Amino acid sequence: MILLDGKETARQVREELRQEVDVLSEKYGRKPGLAVILVGDDPASQVYVRNKERACEDCGIESIPHKISSATQHELEGLIQELNRDVKVDGILMQLPLPKGLDSQKCLDLIDPDKDVDGFHPVNVGKLSLGLPGFRPCTPAGVINLLKRYDLDPACKKAVVIGRSNIVGKPLAMMLSQSGPCANATVTLCHSRTADLAAECREADFIFAAVGLPKFVTGDMVKEGAVVVDVGINRTDEGLCGDVDFESVKAKAHAITPVPGGVGPMTIAQLMVNTVEAFKIHVGEK
Repeated sequence: MILLDGKETARQVREELRQEVDVLSEKYGRKPGLAVILVGDDPASQVYVRNKERACEDCGIESIPHKISSATQHELEGLIQELNRDVKVDGILMQLPLPKGLDSQKCLDLIDPDKDVDGFHPVNVGKLSLGLPGFRPCTPAGVINLLKRYDLDPACKKAVVIGRSNIVGKPLAMMLSQSGPCANATVTLCHSRTADLAAECREADFIFAAVGLPKFVTGDMVKEGAVVVDVGINRTDEGLCGDVDFESVKAKAHAITPVPGGVGPMTIAQLMVNTVEAFKIHVGEK
């Protein structure tokens, strides 16, 4: 059984980016800049933002924090427009969820698509659906990067994605089914209305769990030799766990991600990749 070590793989990605950023910064006289908007005092969001700031430091990217205790919709939209105009800002990340009363979709729609390093703007979503170059959401893109680095190619294989969120499930299903490296899979997108989800999983060569339910995928749902990627992270009385029952599944899987230390670090690493790509677009390297 192969343990897909996202923490170590993300470290390698950051190290490679640091070398690239050093060259780019010397050439253009500035570092790539990532503006992070955090509204409110949600503890989980604060942890995520700190992790992103540390990743920026590792990669040589300038973190430009905008931590706001409270804001009106008008004020938040004004900040986004200001960051769109700022030539030193290459990427804009708005930490979700926003506090109640704020419209996150309106805010996401305002972000310049060329600075949308989260890959959530409708323009980038449309480019993904058409197979055109553009920013991909960080979690599914991080999953694909992890598979590439372990030479786990889903081409011509059956892949099941559990969960149809706009952040993970839908974009991941599209990425896996498109042509190109680490793609060309036959994809089934499963969700709460899937008639026999367990049966779908038992036929799958690759299972991607992004449903938000602790230990939802169990050993009896997995065929021998499957690759199982656990995107979930759940806080339970026993501590953190994923959407996969790791202990019962690992005995059957050819490869599996742990939680924590699997997909999570790759998500942040991919954010750094997208920020450097945005920088290269803005300085004319791409």
